[in-house]
Amino acid sequence: MPLEMNREVFITCAVTGSGGTQDRSPHVPRSPQQIAGSAIAAAKAGAAVVHCHVRDPETGAPSRRLDLYREVTDRIRDADVDVVLNLTAGMGGDIVFGGVESPFPVNEAATDMIGASERVAHIAQCLPEICTLDCGTMNFAEADYVMTNTPGALRAMGQMMTDMGVKPEIEAFDTGHLWFAKQLVKEGILEPNALVQLCMGVPWGAPDDLNTFMAMVNNVPDDWTFSAFSLGRNQMAYAAAAVLAGGNVRVGLEDNLWLDKGVLAENWQLVERASTVVSNMGARVIGPQEVREKLGLTKRAPVAA
Repeated sequence: MPLEMNREVFITCAVTGSGGTQDRSPHVPRSPQQIAGSAIAAAKAGAAVVHCHVRDPETGAPSRRLDLYREVTDRIRDADVDVVLNLTAGMGGDIVFGGVESPFPVNEAATDMIGASERVAHIAQCLPEICTLDCGTMNFAEADYVMTNTPGALRAMGQMMTDMGVKPEIEAFDTGHLWFAKQLVKEGILEPNALVQLCMGVPWGAPDDLNTFMAMVNNVPDDWTFSAFSLGRNQMAYAAAAVLAGGNVRVGLEDNLWLDKGVLAENWQLVERASTVVSNMGARVIGPQEVREKLGLTKRAPVAA
């Protein structure tokens, strides 16, 4: 399809993620106070959306604790800046098998597999405007494990999100994930005006060369909204590529720790730089209320504990 640059761009900041970055930079937030504070600073720098995971406050290890999500959510909602809240629902699907000659039993200490309802329990509690739906199964290079998202689990989780009134953000790590997401829309599990994040350069998903990127873009239906990101040194290049291809931008410490060579970044600095990239391309960075109107989002208070 011909390129049509996006002139009204929103920036998402992926604040901390669940990868093993907690000891690689002092700026990767761990505690709910740190995560919320970093998200709020990113919003003040121009992020319309903040995408949040939680971590164990002591070790920095990824966590699924409901109380941590609730504290992060409450702190962001009580802040003196408006922002669209996007919580991950990607955890709880990791299988670490035994050795290559004896895959069973699985490595129970490293495996984190739970049911669909438990994977979205914090979404039901916190009621963010957006939550993620990883639309496929894939190998991850960070460790020897499989991110597992079966068709049945995705149908169940997607329906729960839709019924809650929380908009799923489809995380597409390869073209087949987009294929299945379109099937979920066809089946009425996801609404037609879907939101998708194109995740480029995540080993071993779609590589972040431009030919593959355009294959991903060309598989996004015209009435969907998409953002895109890549990892590390290519983060800002993909901010420009996403806008040029008609999409929106994601940056943040989940995907990249560096501002410049040898200079560790903070989230607000990455957002500020992305905003400059967008503006220098002749586009406008839009705010959270415009994003709500564009995506049909509803800002709500959490369910009482």
